[in-house]
Amino acid sequence: MDFFNAQSIFFTVLEYKMSYLEFFAVITGIISVILSAKASIWSWPAGIVNVFLSAFLYYQTQLYPDMFLMVFFFITNIMGWWRWANPKPEEEDKNKELKISFMPLKQFLLLLIVGIAGTLLMGTLARQLHNWLPLLFNLPSAYPFVDSFIFVMSVITTFLMIQKRVECWIIWLLIDIVATYLYFLKGIKFMGIEYFIFTIIAGFALWNWIKEYRSYSKIT
Repeated sequence: MDFFNAQSIFFTVLEYKMSYLEFFAVITGIISVILSAKASIWSWPAGIVNVFLSAFLYYQTQLYPDMFLMVFFFITNIMGWWRWANPKPEEEDKNKELKISFMPLKQFLLLLIVGIAGTLLMGTLARQLHNWLPLLFNLPSAYPFVDSFIFVMSVITTFLMIQKRVECWIIWLLIDIVATYLYFLKGIKFMGIEYFIFTIIAGFALWNWIKEYRSYSKIT
């Protein structure tokens, strides 16, 4: 049994063949996002395990921008873990962790514009990977622009999450909806179900973070 091979089947449900890789990538991903929604610092180490497994799955399903995204996530999960655990004294919440905050509206809108431009650029590059590096990418990128949207917006949103900005969950909602559609389209259905669950969790997280933000004024 090759655990990291997407063709190694763990079990079959409703005629869908579930690989070990997809199953455990999804489970660790759900755990990580639930912990993030609760603003728990343990979301970061859980995320490290998730991105490691997901990178292998995305490579084998020709979702190359998503694979590159996992490398980025691996680094930022370490950064986020450190940032939340080491706030400045004026940034601490009751748990001695970084406080939740909003960002200026103009800055948020600028990030969205940058995200759209980045998606177009990344999609154009992803579409050529199999031509430029045929030994590494022997098949064309699947849905390069949709996949690139997930990549670019996830990069932007991760930095917002590291800073505990409420707006990160607005963008995660949009990303999760697009990703749900893409993964069902690509045939990795359990991953699609995972991102549908993420969409629900993101809605809860947005509500929960706003609620915690408002609680700071009651304390002071």
